[in-house]
Amino acid sequence: MGAGVVRKQGRGRKSRRTRSKPMAEINVTPFVDVMLVLLIIFMVAAPLLTVGVPVELPKTAASALPGEQEEPLTVTVTAEGSVLIQTTQTPFDELIPKLRAIATERSSDRVYLRADGSIPYETVVQVMGALNAGGFSDIGLVTDIGGPAFDGSGG
Repeated sequence: MGAGVVRKQGRGRKSRRTRSKPMAEINVTPFVDVMLVLLIIFMVAAPLLTVGVPVELPKTAASALPGEQEEPLTVTVTAEGSVLIQTTQTPFDELIPKLRAIATERSSDRVYLRADGSIPYETVVQVMGALNAGGFSDIGLVTDIGGPAFDGSGG
């Protein structure tokens, strides 16, 4: 990866000195190899960074929310009706105290609510009320794309 020196002979037999000219080429093959290895590592690791609770999200035509600096807090309601904060199952009666404790440690009051599409709307609203009582007023509902657009486009 270093630069070398190319020795150049003088013209004819009478020249006693050899002239050195620096070689200005860089070998980029090791650099490319390292970048490809890093790309493969990130491609394999990226799907593992999402919250791993399987939920069948409802589909909507809404676009994605902009990203944040800190890791977003995610509350999930499964098809069985259990509530999870990130990946930790939490009984419904302990939800508000745990949320208050989490809210004191976080700089953002944004929380993402993931709810299975098969659970009653009443359960989703009760969890949203608990989130609000726990100190989180910026609640984003997580959905899948591809649902009806309701604008005649067929979505």
